[in-house]
Order: sequence, then structure tokens, then C-alpha cells
Amino acid sequence: MRGYDYSPLFRATVGFDRMMKQLDAASRIEEGAPSYPPYNIEKTGENAYQITMAVAGFSDSDLEVTVKESSLAIVGKKETDEKEAPKYLHRGIANRAFERRFDLADHIQVVAARLENGLLSVDLVREVPEAMKPRSIKIDALDPLQAKTIENKAA
Repeated sequence: MRGYDYSPLFRATVGFDRMMKQLDAASRIEEGAPSYPPYNIEKTGENAYQITMAVAGFSDSDLEVTVKESSLAIVGKKETDEKEAPKYLHRGIANRAFERRFDLADHIQVVAARLENGLLSVDLVREVPEAMKPRSIKIDALDPLQAKTIENKAA
């Protein structure tokens, strides 16, 4: 049995339903999952990340980067004309179509994408709204002289 039961965790958490579903989905990923094209994910700053994908042979017009809700999709489709296609003696560079999806965490924004030397780099940044950032709450202490006392009066 490879699956995990996360139901006990649902009782102790509030609002983490999506995260638990992602953990469950991640645990079901097969080892034979597609690995084309290869990519790196690196942390470039405190709140900055970069996905670098090897897309040799693709031009910027062959690639599409889209963000929908909390999902980043990178699609590569090379359109070739059969009449103008070269006759390969050996074809070691895979120019096959691909689609790679990344689930983005909350407050992650895609800020830029660029293609350079066969590497597609997608820059991400975490922008936490001001209302979501930690803030300090002042604790008001009552002056003992101003506090009202309740007296026990016997009737």
C-alpha cells in the first residue's frame, strides 16, 4: 500500500484542504513520470525563485508560458513543414512537443520569462499581501486601581 491517509490531519487544521490534496497527489506520482524536458528549480533570493528548462531547438514562438489560478503551464510545440524538414542521419536533439505543469504556492507570481541559449528561464516571486504579513498586537494592561472589583454581599 503506497497511499497515505491524511484524514487525521484534517481534524487539526483549518483551511489547508488544498495543501493536503497536493500532498496526496504528490505521493501518487509514479517513478516513470515523463522527464522531458529537463528542468531546474532554484531559489535566487529570499522571496525569489527561478525555473530553468532546457528547450534546445525551440524558438520563443514555439513556446507558450501561461498562468491560470495557481498553476504554471509551459507548452512547447514545434511546427515543421514536412516538405522543408531536413533528412536526419542521426537525430539526438529531441524537438518533440511537451507540456509541463507546476503547481504554484499561495502568493507566488510569475514576473518574467526569457529564452537564452536554449534555456527557458521563468522568474517567480512571492508577494505576500500586507494584510497577510505578521503584525504585532499591542497588549493593553489594566491599571489595578482602575479595575472594578466585585464584592460578595450576602443577602
